[in-house]
Amino acid sequence: MSDIEIRDERDKGLLVAHAAGEPEGAALGYVQYFVLDAPEAALVPVHTIVEPENEGRGIAGSLARELYAMAAREGVAVAPLCPFVSKWAARHPGEAPVASPELMKAAKLALAADPAKW
Repeated sequence: MSDIEIRDERDKGLLVAHAAGEPEGAALGYVQYFVLDAPEAALVPVHTIVEPENEGRGIAGSLARELYAMAAREGVAVAPLCPFVSKWAARHPGEAPVASPELMKAAKLALAADPAKW
């Protein structure tokens, strides 16, 4: 999608889509995630939100694609706990490597141990 810019706000645990050319503009949507260190480094998306007035524009899919691309650039896995990202990954196996069962279990345990990640 060329009319959005996606920015990683790692300190907030957000991957945020903004209207292109509007650096301080309101978010169109975001993926909330956290970083897992063990059993391997991974990005763990837990929630995807697109503002209702922006639904149907491919923003959520663009966010999911960028999350996997970001993980690939960083050499880390993605353990998708977010239902949307998980479904997107299943539809795009060439872009979204499957996380191991051990990694998925560790991500679920990390989230359960710290519900603030949600």
